[in-house]
Amino acid sequence: MSELMEECYTLADILNGSENERIELIFGIPVLMAPPAAVHQEIIAELIFQLKLFLDGKKCKVFPAPYAVRLFEEKNDCPENVHTLAEPDITVVCDPDKMDEIGCKGAPDFIIEVLSPSTRKRDLFTKYHLYRCAGVKEYWVVDPKEKSVRTFLLENGNYLPNGTGSPANTLEVSILKGCMIDLSKVFR
Repeated sequence: MSELMEECYTLADILNGSENERIELIFGIPVLMAPPAAVHQEIIAELIFQLKLFLDGKKCKVFPAPYAVRLFEEKNDCPENVHTLAEPDITVVCDPDKMDEIGCKGAPDFIIEVLSPSTRKRDLFTKYHLYRCAGVKEYWVVDPKEKSVRTFLLENGNYLPNGTGSPANTLEVSILKGCMIDLSKVFR
């Protein structure tokens, strides 16, 4: 009986590939990403704007996709040893040692994913578990269709629901004390 072996891709393969393709790696399996819709981009732009205003002059930095987050990469790993690469819609990193020319090495502090038809299942299940296992402290899921936000905080290795919001609400980013996001501007 012959065994079917799937090829395991790494960060090195992604870095040597086409710059025109957006690809995530989930434990060595490449996932091609579709271009986002206009409403998706509008939501990201407003969230980035509000976060950037708050973070101006602070050590934390905010990055929109595409931004390579190597969730499980360790200090001395080379690209050939990195099998998981996510491109969250929004990433906040507070440890300058985790930022390099490629993106973020290890778990960032805060991630936001904006759901779309092509990413909904991956964002709600696969990435939720990846981010939890990697140690991302806070995770927000924005649903443009429902005009809602669900927030999760990492406690003792598990995500606990931390709040929900709609266009009538302002939500605080728990790990960024004093950072309030006005959802009426996010869901215009």
